[in-house]
Amino acid sequence: MPFDDLRGFLKALDDQGQLLRITDQVMPEPDIAAAAGAATRLGDAAPALYFDNVQGFTDARIAMNVHGSWANHALALDLPKETGIKEQVDEFVRRWAEFPIMPEWRENPPWAENTLEGDDVDIFSVLPLIRLNDGDGGFYIDKAAVVSRDPEDAENNGKQNVGIYRIEVKGKRKLAIQPVPVHDLAQHLRRAEEAGEDLPVAITLGNDPVISIVASTPMKYEENEYELAGALRGAPAPIARAPLSGLPVPWGSEVVLEGVIESHKREIEGPFGEFTGHYSGGRALPVVRIDRISHRTHPVFEHLHLGMPWTEIDYLMAANTCAPLYEQLKKDFPEVQAVNAMYTHGLVVIVSTAKRYGGFAKAVGMRVLTTPHGLGYAATVIVVDEDVDPFNLPQVMWALSTKMNPADDLVHVPNMSVMQLAPQATTPGIVDKLIIDATTPVGAQSGGHAGNPVRDLPETDEWLARLRHLAARR
Repeated sequence: MPFDDLRGFLKALDDQGQLLRITDQVMPEPDIAAAAGAATRLGDAAPALYFDNVQGFTDARIAMNVHGSWANHALALDLPKETGIKEQVDEFVRRWAEFPIMPEWRENPPWAENTLEGDDVDIFSVLPLIRLNDGDGGFYIDKAAVVSRDPEDAENNGKQNVGIYRIEVKGKRKLAIQPVPVHDLAQHLRRAEEAGEDLPVAITLGNDPVISIVASTPMKYEENEYELAGALRGAPAPIARAPLSGLPVPWGSEVVLEGVIESHKREIEGPFGEFTGHYSGGRALPVVRIDRISHRTHPVFEHLHLGMPWTEIDYLMAANTCAPLYEQLKKDFPEVQAVNAMYTHGLVVIVSTAKRYGGFAKAVGMRVLTTPHGLGYAATVIVVDEDVDPFNLPQVMWALSTKMNPADDLVHVPNMSVMQLAPQATTPGIVDKLIIDATTPVGAQSGGHAGNPVRDLPETDEWLARLRHLAARR
């Protein structure tokens, strides 16, 4: 049965022994983030954590590590918690085939119970904010779904975006947000700023577990995240209309922030401990003005700890990165068998494929680099034979150690795009990329002979002159 809100999922985790309630009083810093970081080291069945006794807060409920294990990820998709990694990716791909399923509009969302507007807006009065890493520049919100629409085609549901971005709290009604250039939100903002307008946004926190998954899925520009949520749930995703912006937001959210990204306004944001396992520096990023907060009574603040992999974000963005890459490759190369893009959100991608002819594996690797996600993320692509499981790293290492000859099997592609957070880039946003062909060599085609070209017939020049003469007399 799909979950309509976070509270329903937390109860299911509790029932399945996948939620650990921390009843002792804890310090907001560093206890909560340290506990969340430690939880993911408990292995593939690590529990979610729930804190409601936080020193300095009188009414705090904080949920951490909700998606932070393969067991919890399986339960989010309504699968048995023992479901294996490859089986979860395969099931994700199977459900993707049901996409799109239209969302369901519902009335009376629970987040409409309480409202703050205008100068009464104070995010500190609603959320028990904490820092995640000791080098972070401030409080962050990093598991919220940001909803926006293409300002040039606002009625097109396909051009609506629901995405997760890092957000720093800059004041009681001010945020800084990072729209990475390859992401849809950056395109929406660029078009709004070209028209000299602010971009309306709705930022929803504490969502049902599938909304968090689709909001972190690298979909194509005109693909609707709510319609993918329906396919993954096996039932339409419930949504409601945000009262100020009119944007469609998850019906079951705990908190909905509404406002605008202010046109051409930038402020210094960061540093922040990122999913790459490194801190980003401080940069000038767009600013959000919050005009309205709607929230459930006694809201649960769902937060996400990230840092040195693996953390919760690596589980959240694993299957949902593999599946779209597989779908996009499979359309052009039916020989592709499986795609593993689980490592650091796809900075490394492993593809298994059959081959038609010599050079085929390298062509598949080049296609990975030009997929929507590959443009900004994939920096190294490893291609293995169809009988090598890309999710089985010992098998992949066997292929690398026995099939790959650096003399012929490395393709170095200079000066390619990558997200600015990639720490290996000398120039932020630009990196050389590498394709490693670790497949069994296939011989070149023998149908052509470069030393024996076909030449013009001896009469060709005479006919050329004759045709010119006839054409001139027309």
